[in-house]
Amino acid sequence: MDKLPDEVQIVDPENDLGTVKIADEVVAIIAGLAATEVLGVAGMSGGLAGGIAEILGRKNLTKGVKVEVGEKQAAIDLFLIVEYGVKIPEVAWHVQENVKKAIESMTGLDVIEVNIHIQGVKIAGDEKEEETRVK
Repeated sequence: MDKLPDEVQIVDPENDLGTVKIADEVVAIIAGLAATEVLGVAGMSGGLAGGIAEILGRKNLTKGVKVEVGEKQAAIDLFLIVEYGVKIPEVAWHVQENVKKAIESMTGLDVIEVNIHIQGVKIAGDEKEEETRVK
């Protein structure tokens, strides 16, 4: 798959009005939003820092997404944190389906793969304990 520097150009031979260019970051944002819509996904992971996965908010959705976009195809890698108690394979499958559908419908690109990397598990009590310590 040929990688373009930072955007994909979509050319429609039946449309003489011009071209449409979609930045890779746009594809990454679509993927991040589609992934976080799935029940059981606690958030995106920015990577492992000191052995602890960092959960990123909605402002940093592209940090947990790696996108390779060619002329007509895209491959996505998502780094996720799931909620404790969910069936990880089931959540991963739903994320793959949701991301593929969102990118294909919004950009017209053919998504050839959506790779899921589970970086951590969020336990429900962790958030309350941190809020208590901060106050």
